[in-house]
Amino acid sequence: MIEPVRIAMWSGPRNISTAMMRSFGARPDTTVVDEPFYAAYLAATGLDHPMREEVLMSQPTDSRDVVSSLLGPVPGGKPIWYQKHMTHHMLDEFSRDWISQVRNAFLIRDPAAVLASYIRKRDNVTLADIGVVQQRDLFDREADRLGHAPPVVEGADVLANPQRVLSKLCKALEIPFMAAMLSWQAGSRDTDGVWAPAWYNAVEASTGFGAASAVEPGQLPDSLRRIADAATPHYQALARHRLH
Repeated sequence: MIEPVRIAMWSGPRNISTAMMRSFGARPDTTVVDEPFYAAYLAATGLDHPMREEVLMSQPTDSRDVVSSLLGPVPGGKPIWYQKHMTHHMLDEFSRDWISQVRNAFLIRDPAAVLASYIRKRDNVTLADIGVVQQRDLFDREADRLGHAPPVVEGADVLANPQRVLSKLCKALEIPFMAAMLSWQAGSRDTDGVWAPAWYNAVEASTGFGAASAVEPGQLPDSLRRIADAATPHYQALARHRLH
């Protein structure tokens, strides 16, 4: 029996993570899962996110159960399982041992752009909310394990040239690139998290990768600028390794 390819894509919020999930979900050989640690994260932190109760009811709230599912049979029996993860969901008390059993990649975005987008959805934001520090920690751990940098893609690079960047990403993950990854049907998916109505309106209207959204980092208030400044060195550490 051939072991399936399990791909963990680690991103912070307000990146193109859901569009990337759409892209991989358009492959006939791939199934996807949407932020499987979200309910466990909310249960452990007690944070009040949009549709909190619906999220808690839709997924396991014990991180150990989540890990068991991610390493278990692939839904639909397909040979590739793309797992969309938010880096800030991986709390310190959650085991990371399972990460060595999947192929890891990292999706990054300039923190100032993340923050400018994030505050349109939530009024309050902290450095921990955007996951950049956690992302660097996960990246460093994986680089140490592998002896080289795991693949990193910048969201803006994907939007500028989807075929080129996705081809490089697939090569790094040791799977074939498929042109099917460049477009998809509009609308929702059964694999979308129950929180989709609060977050996915733009993606549900999309049929492919669009142009990068404009952001004016200089317009960030001082409180967000301080968060961006604290996050930037961690972002830059990953950006040095991006596929472009």
